[in-house]
Amino acid sequence: MKKDKTLISVNDLSRFYGQKCAIENVSFDAHRGEILGLLGPNGAGKSTTMQIICGVIAASNGSVNIVGHDIQDSPKYAKQNIGFLPEQLPLYNDLNVDEYLYYSAKLRGIEKANLKDAVTATKKRCGLENTGSRLIQNLSKGYKQRVGIAQAIIHAPSIIILDEPTSGLDPKQILEIRKLMRELSKDHSIILSTHILSEVEAVCDRVLIINEGNIVLDRYLKELLTDKNSLESIFMQLTSENNK
Repeated sequence: MKKDKTLISVNDLSRFYGQKCAIENVSFDAHRGEILGLLGPNGAGKSTTMQIICGVIAASNGSVNIVGHDIQDSPKYAKQNIGFLPEQLPLYNDLNVDEYLYYSAKLRGIEKANLKDAVTATKKRCGLENTGSRLIQNLSKGYKQRVGIAQAIIHAPSIIILDEPTSGLDPKQILEIRKLMRELSKDHSIILSTHILSEVEAVCDRVLIINEGNIVLDRYLKELLTDKNSLESIFMQLTSENNK
């Protein structure tokens, strides 16, 4: 598969909490137009990896380059190119959708003259055109997820990082969020962190499997999956081998 422009380059990341190693020598690239699934069991190191990429915590060793900017040396410029949706949605329930998105846009440094256009365009992309005056606390979980994604993309970042974006949704809402992710991937690089195998199979172009802090697989799904080779069987084999 032909690779488009590299937007993220992660090189030999390690992170220690005291004597405990959360991740060790993690390296991968992500490219424009690609949905990259970061798959692993709970406690494998997915959240630590994402937090380092976003600049929330520092790596003990290694580096992260975001569209030419090192996350430690040039955090302001690197973070301008990142949109992040954590598993716990960063929403203010007492605001309506428009108020929250205008606030998010201001936090992202969008100039006053461009605020209305940014909010309008983002609402359209996320299917929120008719929700602007609704209180966030009164929205369904599916629409709250859409608002969360909207705040992550309102500044048109090159990279969108989504942590368990379909967690707790009903089947219809899951399909809608998956469709939105595919549409967003046309203009962005998306990293999707999940422990749900079917989620990766449904939307991702490529999968990274991380287990006990190590990358144990980095492959394109089209190359990986066959009639005799399911993602479930590969995942179970790799994680069990790594745990021996």
